[in-house]
Amino acid sequence: MSSIRILLADDHTLVREGLRKILETQRGWEVIGEASDGREAVRQALELKPDLVILDLAMPQLGGVDAIQQIVKRLPSARVLVLSMHADETYVTRALKAGAHGYLLKDSAGTDLLRAVTALVQHKSFFSPAVSRVMLDGYVRQLTERGITDRYDTLSEREREVFQLIAEGRVNKDIADILHLSPNTVETHRARIMEKLDLHSAVEIALYAVRKGIIS
Repeated sequence: MSSIRILLADDHTLVREGLRKILETQRGWEVIGEASDGREAVRQALELKPDLVILDLAMPQLGGVDAIQQIVKRLPSARVLVLSMHADETYVTRALKAGAHGYLLKDSAGTDLLRAVTALVQHKSFFSPAVSRVMLDGYVRQLTERGITDRYDTLSEREREVFQLIAEGRVNKDIADILHLSPNTVETHRARIMEKLDLHSAVEIALYAVRKGIIS
């Protein structure tokens, strides 16, 4: 894989050292900075402009959620992978709403970290299996509570193509290039898909696609 520049943000030195050792086993992957608090993570992200930021949610001075919001707003090219010990729905939802692109549990970092980084730099999402189960269970529960039936069959062939690419974590520009459409046309399809399926974010689309077996 081509060069990947990574910023690590965790208040535990041993965690950062362990992550660095795993990441730098890959040719071309470089840890260009380390931060021990959220404010420093934002500062280094803006200064170093990494391709990927890996950060914990429980950070001193500035919490991980606030740090994510500031990073993705001011450096939209960077991908953000949350590394956390918390798998419950509240933590995951807050991180995703803040703009995180993936969520990795610390106890599975040893086996899943390289896969997570690879997915994110390819503009896909990644969730630890336990997190996926929690989010999917929560999503299905919400559908049941809202009395929503399966409306996937109402999508046109083109809308289904756009739907899957959104579910895979692709942004509008990437989808436009793949399908030879304009970004404005992709945005129109995205809006129609959300309206037809009563979904409100790319995360909900991804969870819907998992439930349908369209992506894993």
